[in-house]
Amino acid sequence: VCSLRVAVNGRRKDQSGNWVDKPNYFNVVVWGAQGQNCANYLSKGRPVAIDGRLDWREWQDKEGNKRQTIEIVADTVQFLGTAGGNSNTGTSDTPPATQNPAGISGADDDIPF
Repeated sequence: VCSLRVAVNGRRKDQSGNWVDKPNYFNVVVWGAQGQNCANYLSKGRPVAIDGRLDWREWQDKEGNKRQTIEIVADTVQFLGTAGGNSNTGTSDTPPATQNPAGISGADDDIPF
């Protein structure tokens, strides 16, 4: 299992009417061989596309407080490039086999989320 956190940037207007980036952070769990690939080849800033489902969990912490979280359980993870954003570098840090969920072919495609 590989647990990671991804940032998704959104743009919003601030109080002065200027557009600013506002990141949202999501916890992701990846199982099996894909989890191993993520653990071996992902690093901070590396763009990915994740296809999966939301999972809600609830538990009690050590102090007895009720805690809950929503995380993404990944079905597929597609590596979209390098941490520097250049997907045509030809570096050797590309995993041996990545899956291509729903025919996603690159950054120019519209992603439905």
